[in-house]
Amino acid sequence: MIDNATPKGKLIEAALRLAETRKWSDITLLDIAEAANMPLVEVRKAAGSKSQLLAGFMRAIDDQVLKAVTARSADQPARDQLFEVIMARFDALTPYKAAVKSIHASGMTDTTLIMPFLNSQRWMLTAAGVQVDGPAGLVRTLGLGSLYAAVFSTWIEDDDPGMARTMAALDRRLRSGERTLSTLDGAMNTVHRIVTDIPAVFRAACTRRPAASPVAPAGEDAKPV
Repeated sequence: MIDNATPKGKLIEAALRLAETRKWSDITLLDIAEAANMPLVEVRKAAGSKSQLLAGFMRAIDDQVLKAVTARSADQPARDQLFEVIMARFDALTPYKAAVKSIHASGMTDTTLIMPFLNSQRWMLTAAGVQVDGPAGLVRTLGLGSLYAAVFSTWIEDDDPGMARTMAALDRRLRSGERTLSTLDGAMNTVHRIVTDIPAVFRAACTRRPAASPVAPAGEDAKPV
């Protein structure tokens, strides 16, 4: 749930209410301020743009997902845990689906939302017990982002309360993604070993003594090579 006890929370809720019946691209900060019954100066303090409100909404959904995630069992595959985590996210988004549809339909590309989006993927991976540190973690984060975006396109058109189409698409993508990530993890481990070995190889090359040069016998002129 969005914390509407805070100014930013009130603005996020007002923005989503407006988006349920209007095009997101047509909604202004002044519209949101009036819907939240807040002076514009307070809006500027709480959120300087609509993008910041969307980023705040994404973080609120992150919080709701992390609260909903149950403790994983030791023998539960990461794929199954990730399935539950992502479905928890769609559950959290469902009450706001009409507004999310409007925002999605606006088709606007906002680069300032890239990092909040990737942070959401990192937290979902973390909740599923998947390592997100280092280069391999970045690959997993980007991979989940691509997977989530594809399944989101199914969810946004899935009117079944049980979300059968969404679950089928997610399961299919996760199985395919698991095979891809296994291949990428192997490649990343190889690269890591090579990068780790480079300093040792370089030091060995620098400290190796050069072979002694042949000395011409006395009285003989050195022949040109």
